[in-house]
Amino acid sequence: MPLSLPPNAVMPLLLTLGGLCTVLALILVIVVGRLRVLSARLSDTEFQNRSLSTTYGRITEQWFPLMDSYPYDPQGFRFLGSPVDGVQFEDDRIVFIEFKANKSRLSEKQRHLKKLIEDGYVYWDEFHFTSSEEQTRNG
Repeated sequence: MPLSLPPNAVMPLLLTLGGLCTVLALILVIVVGRLRVLSARLSDTEFQNRSLSTTYGRITEQWFPLMDSYPYDPQGFRFLGSPVDGVQFEDDRIVFIEFKANKSRLSEKQRHLKKLIEDGYVYWDEFHFTSSEEQTRNG
């Protein structure tokens, strides 16, 4: 059975529903705006966390050779920073060292360098520099 309203009650009901729709639309606009602000803040916070993680990694990399768990003599370590963290000089070998913290992985460039080293593409080269006068006299 359909709902029947007295004719004088329809207009106030429509005005009330229209007002509720307007209020809900305003609330929706406010909530969407607030969500955008929160989303931007979240992005900023995530960026700051990644930046702090990178900074933390760079700081701890320089301390790794001094830790008890470091398997080599720290006196033989030379810090490079990039593209690998450093080189460990031992009596019987030279070891390229890359320190990683937590879940970090080798970069594409580091993976390529690792492959070059593992495949034996490491060489010794020697350069002698002389003054231009000596080159003229001796050349």
